[in-house]
Amino acid sequence: KKSEQELKDEEMELFTKYYVEWKGGKKSDNVSYANIPRFYYRLPAEDEVLLQKLREESRAVFLQRKSRELLDNEELQNLWFLLDKHQTSPMIGEEAMINYENFLKVGEKAGPKCKQFFTAKIFAKLLHNDPYGRISIMQFFNYVMRKG
Repeated sequence: KKSEQELKDEEMELFTKYYVEWKGGKKSDNVSYANIPRFYYRLPAEDEVLLQKLREESRAVFLQRKSRELLDNEELQNLWFLLDKHQTSPMIGEEAMINYENFLKVGEKAGPKCKQFFTAKIFAKLLHNDPYGRISIMQFFNYVMRKG
């Protein structure tokens, strides 16, 4: 029979063993864990000046890149002009409509920044109960302004 001290020592030994394994002392045999990317990086502390500058600079570059992807006023006006030029009759009240064929034509002429909006998926998303299979030009333009 073990003494109370021996039981406590054994318990502590097992605890330490399992704790080290759980905390990562022993690497897992599962290969897929190596492929999972790190998704969280702690914010740099106040005394880590270089890391703070790196974070600020990378954020500025990211925002500049995103800003270049946005459509400027002239590009939006051109898009509206092309959509209006290629509308498909008949109009529904005051609402100008466009069919898929003309939608694709506008997509080719609109420029590279607009290319992402001229997909079958977006057309289908905006397609409502029109008997001619068209979408509203105004709805599509508003979609571009919200998403772009």
